[in-house]
Amino acid sequence: MPFKTITSSLYICIVSAIAIMSTNINAQNDTPKNIILMIADGVGISQISASQFYSSMPSNYERFKTIGLIKTSSASSLITDSAAGATAFSTGRKTYNGSIAVDTDSIPLPTILEDLQKKGFETGLIATSTITHATPASFYAHQKWRKMELEIAEDLTTANVNFFAGGGRSFFENREDGKNLVKTLEDQGYVMQLDRLDPSKKMRKSKKYGYLLADEGMPRLIDGRGPFLYDATKLGLKKLSKSKGGFFLMIEGSQVDWGGHANDADYLISELIDFDTVIGQVLDYAEKDGNTLVIVTADHETGGFTLASEEGNYNKIKPSFSTGGHSATMVPVFAYGPGASSFAGIYENTLIHTKIKDLLKK
Repeated sequence: MPFKTITSSLYICIVSAIAIMSTNINAQNDTPKNIILMIADGVGISQISASQFYSSMPSNYERFKTIGLIKTSSASSLITDSAAGATAFSTGRKTYNGSIAVDTDSIPLPTILEDLQKKGFETGLIATSTITHATPASFYAHQKWRKMELEIAEDLTTANVNFFAGGGRSFFENREDGKNLVKTLEDQGYVMQLDRLDPSKKMRKSKKYGYLLADEGMPRLIDGRGPFLYDATKLGLKKLSKSKGGFFLMIEGSQVDWGGHANDADYLISELIDFDTVIGQVLDYAEKDGNTLVIVTADHETGGFTLASEEGNYNKIKPSFSTGGHSATMVPVFAYGPGASSFAGIYENTLIHTKIKDLLKK
């Protein structure tokens, strides 16, 4: 065989081998081991823009290369609430406003947290609201109405979540029905902490951990909450990263939404910058780990928030609001890690769930 033919055949073999290797690598890299879903409640484009203008540090949102947009309407309303919005993420189904992981007939829907637990994943939930509030509840509870927080708290006692942190202590102890759900959780192997969170705490693989650090929602950041969200995330990652089967962690910056409802720009912006700091923390973890998919999004926008000019002066920004409720605007999705490219484009909020499940092939 002529030398030219041999070298040509060898070249083709090498190129083919590289192509096959690249395909395998890409397939492997598109299958994350861990999922971190971060929900900035009530955050739209203007809120994210505020993190650029009002923070002393560069916004961590700018570190993402993959960005999409989701449509947020619920099954019952053009404008969703947090319960229906979070249920869309957790179950992949549209439902009515106020529902907690149930369908339009109030029939329970399996959540991604429940599905992944069956596959050996460890799970965690962190929120600056009560842990029984609409967004975190929609990942582990099944109730026809979001205000049923006593019942939602009982659902948590059977949800087998490996780590949770937030407020809502009053729904677990000193209840009107006399039940002590803190004791129930401790009897199930939880280490419960009701007054403080120590980010240096050594986390045992054999234990589950629950932090209920306020009777209702956690204090506002501007009222002295401190680095709760950062420290809880540090502990949650420390605990869940011990899992050989992978983990799913939902982190909610709950009170950006509350600042929007109050039309309080200082409240909103301080909570958003706090959440942005945790985005940086999570991205640092994911970059080092290499097997973690990070998705940052919102259930809806709150307040009709905008960064307008002050009295026509284009060098001065005046944050303003058009409503004390939610709006129907699309909200962004940011993704980093294995499979991140799946989250580009414009799609329904239910596809957050679908895309995660497709990537995990579960």
